[in-house]
Parts: sequence; structure tokens; C-alpha cells
Amino acid sequence: MDIYLHTLWRKVPSGTVQTKELAEVLELSMKQTSRHLKRWEQEGWLTFTSGRGRGNVSKLNWLRNVEEEFEAEVLERIEKEPVEVSSKYLLLDWSPERKQRLMEKFQTKFGYVHRDDEEDKLIIPRRYPFLSVHPLEAADVNSANLVATVYNRLVSVDETGNVTPELAHSYDVDRKRLRLYLKKDVLFHDGSTMTAEDVVWCLERMRKQPQFKDMWSPIEQIHSPFPLVVDIHYPDGNSYILQMIGMLNASIYKETGHRISGTGSFFIDENNEKKTTLIAFKDYFQERPLLDAVEFIQVPKDYDMAYTTASKREPEKTVQVESSSGFGVMIMNPHRNTDIARKEVRDYVHWVLAKHRDEIGEIHSRGIPNDTSCLSWRKGNYPVPVVERPEFSSPLVMMEVSYNETITQWAKSVFEKEGVPFEIRRVRFFDSLYSDIRHNEIDLFVHGEIFEMNEVFSYYVFLKNGYSPLVNILRLDDNLNRKVEAYNQTPFAQWKELHEQLEDALLRESIMIPLYSEKRRIPFSEDLQNIQLKHFGYVDFSKLWVRPEI
Repeated sequence: MDIYLHTLWRKVPSGTVQTKELAEVLELSMKQTSRHLKRWEQEGWLTFTSGRGRGNVSKLNWLRNVEEEFEAEVLERIEKEPVEVSSKYLLLDWSPERKQRLMEKFQTKFGYVHRDDEEDKLIIPRRYPFLSVHPLEAADVNSANLVATVYNRLVSVDETGNVTPELAHSYDVDRKRLRLYLKKDVLFHDGSTMTAEDVVWCLERMRKQPQFKDMWSPIEQIHSPFPLVVDIHYPDGNSYILQMIGMLNASIYKETGHRISGTGSFFIDENNEKKTTLIAFKDYFQERPLLDAVEFIQVPKDYDMAYTTASKREPEKTVQVESSSGFGVMIMNPHRNTDIARKEVRDYVHWVLAKHRDEIGEIHSRGIPNDTSCLSWRKGNYPVPVVERPEFSSPLVMMEVSYNETITQWAKSVFEKEGVPFEIRRVRFFDSLYSDIRHNEIDLFVHGEIFEMNEVFSYYVFLKNGYSPLVNILRLDDNLNRKVEAYNQTPFAQWKELHEQLEDALLRESIMIPLYSEKRRIPFSEDLQNIQLKHFGYVDFSKLWVRPEI
């Protein structure tokens, strides 16, 4: 299937045209374009008469409907080919009605599959490849969802803050030390048995990791005084130690050469740009998953996500399961040597964003305009005074990343209306997470945040971990940094008040502006049983099962 031929059909109708124009459409050289045209003529798709001499134009005439024939071929391939192979055809620039038909056909390849060999598999769409499978590098929600399935933590923390043992069967905690008692005979995916030394190694590595060392600064020593016992010492106190070892990034793993093994309910069998396959770990120390495999298949960004149960042609009855999908904010960097360092500029940007914030609900289907707070328990909108437009010496540099395109385009339209000069800097999602671009080269950007589980601790992680877009901003401001450091001396039960004080300071300085909150509504087939949402609002694959038809 020739993507260049399809592109030409979609963009250039029959008629007069210059070869140079065709080359620009195809993004090829003139020589390459001529070769393609000659081949397509031989295959009977079109005729092309080249204009001879200055001022003479060429003429293209289509003989066959390329998209119609391609659609018929793709429908047949979707039926016969593996789903990870046929998914690539959806990436072509189809006309809307044909793309809808192909999407509906492609949807029948997803869902629960029960094979004759009694393998129960769930095949689900994936809009983005997993950026990392390592717990310490899981900085985005998709990677974190995978980490939650493949690895375990010493303890788990639910959304209300309750702590329960996981790899540890119990623990003793006091003002200066946490002692963990590990479960016996827990196996890694490579077949080796988890030891206290494995746990110490993982925690020590996280304690020294640049992204987490500030959070772990109260910890002075981690060691094993006895087999299957781990001690964590914090002489000056640490009220959030249990929450910290319950983070997904604190998952326990084992590295052997280039291979990393977890202890989770599934292990990674395959992971590439087209597909990620998880296989049930039969020696899992807890209840073995009822599914044998989960496959994530790459699909276009506009694919309609759903969890279904079979390759049925007729529509299935579904139930909508709602989960929080976090919030969105505009973050401005006051430490850049540009106009954004001036508070009157940030205040003006703050005011114009607040003035148009209600428009977000019209352009973001899941976004709810937020004029209150990023903290769910705070009610009542905050006042934003009217600000006169200041003088700008140069355009503000605004970052655009794939996941925030919609809201960034909205902000762009607001700035155009209100006279805020700007320029867009397009950044790869990977670079926005793992490089210093947003700290060193960007004035302002839209950031989306989803909390892992418990909101009170997750907000602290949002402020403190090295992947956070706020961490450098807070560190370089003496007043804000003092507020962050106060968490170390404050009991965890009193952190809500600290959160409110810090958020108020960020609002007063026009550094972090709430834009929207977001809810995800995921359709699940009625046949899927035991649907439980886990970290970051994602389904817990280890609990899913399908009631068989008998």
C-alpha cells in the first residue's frame, strides 16, 4: 500500500498542476516525484502529461479511486492480519467517513479473546508507546500504569491514605525508624527469590537518584539487620516514610545485565513501538491473574478507547466507569531572563487566562474549567483582579507537547485576542519529561498532572520530585522553598494546610494557574467482571475476568 499515492489522491485532484507542486505535497525531490508518477502511470492509477517549455503546465488525470480501493484492501487485511500489523493502516490520512468505517472494523479486533487452547487474552488499544518500563524512570501515567502491573511495592497506599502491607507482611514504625518484615519466598520474574538485600539495593538507588534525593533527604541509613528484615533510619524524624515507600517509583525490582525483573502479577514478554505484551506470572506471590495475557496495540491518537470482551460485529452493551484524570495548569517560569520574570507580565497573562477559562469546556470534551484550586477539597473560586496590559520587549516562548496541543492552541487564541506576544516551541513528549528544556528555554507551558492515588501525598510528590515542572521554580525562590522545606518538620496529618498555603503563594505570584480538571469515562463491556481502578485511575488487570458462556 503506497502512502505517497494515497497522499497525492487526497490532496491533488485531476487538472493542471506543476511537478514542483506535486513534489512539495509529497515532500520528495523533483526526481523522486517523477519516478513515482511514472510507476503509477504504469500501474494504471493515473495519467500525467508533463508540460514542456517555460510557462507550460502539466496535467494530472486520475483513472481509479485510490482511497476506495485502498479501503477495500485494508478491510480485508484487518480481517486476516494480526492486530499489531493492521493498526498501521489507520495512520493514513483517510477521509473522515472512510476512517470511521475502518475504525469500526478495527474495533472488532480488540477486547477479550478466548482461544481453543484456553488462553484468555485482553487486547486493548494504546495511543502512545511506553516511554519506560523502569520504576525510577516512570514519569508519565502510561509508563506508571505499566509499572503498577509489573512490579510491587513494600506497602500500598489507597486514595484515603490507608497503608497496607504488600511485599512486606508487617512493619514497625516509630519517630526515628521503620522496620519492615518481608514476605517469604517472593519470586522475581526471572525465578530468583527476593531478599532483604534486593530491597535495600532498590531503596538505596532511589534515595540517591537525582529526581528523588530531595524527598529522601531525611533518610540517613537503609540496611538489613537480619534475613527478610529491612530497617530505614531517619534520626530527625520523617512523618511520610510509609507513603514514600508506597510510591510506584519505590517498586522493588532486580537488574541482571540488561534485563529488569519485577514481582508483579504480569511480566513483560514483548515491548516495542507496535505492541506491548504482558503475560500472567504463574508464581505470583498473591492471587494469580485470571487473564493469561494483556496486549497493548498502538493506535492513532483519535482512536475511541474502550474495554470490550469479544470480537463481536454487533455493538456490545457497556457501562461507563468514571475516574479522575487529574488537572491542567499553566505554569510560568519567573526565573527566565525574559519578560516572564516581571510580575506585571505574569499577572496580565493570569488575568487573560482566567477571563477566558470558561471556554475550555467547549474545546476539551473531558475538561471542566477550574477557577477554584488544584486541590479537590478546596471550594469557592479565587478572585483575579483586572490588570492593564504591560509593555512586552519580546514574545513569550510557549511550549507545545503532543498531549497538551488542544489547550495550548486555546491559550494561543486567547493571547492573540488579548495582545500577548508569543511564539510556539514544539517539544517532543520525551524531552518535556527528561530534559531541562522547560526550565531553561521556555517561559510558560500547559502542564497536565494526574495523582497516583492519595491526593495529599501525591500533591507533595508533584511539588518535590525531580520530574516535576515546579521543582526548579520552587528551589530558586527563597520564600517558596521555605514553604516546601516546612513539610519535613510537619506531621503528615497536617499537610493539607501546607498545600493550601503554597498554592495560594503560587497564585499570588502568578506562577501556577489552574485551567481545568478532567474526568475520564471508560466504557467497559457488561461481560467484564470485577472492574477495579488502581493507580492513576487505570484498571487493575490482575483482577479482571470474563464470565464464560456455558
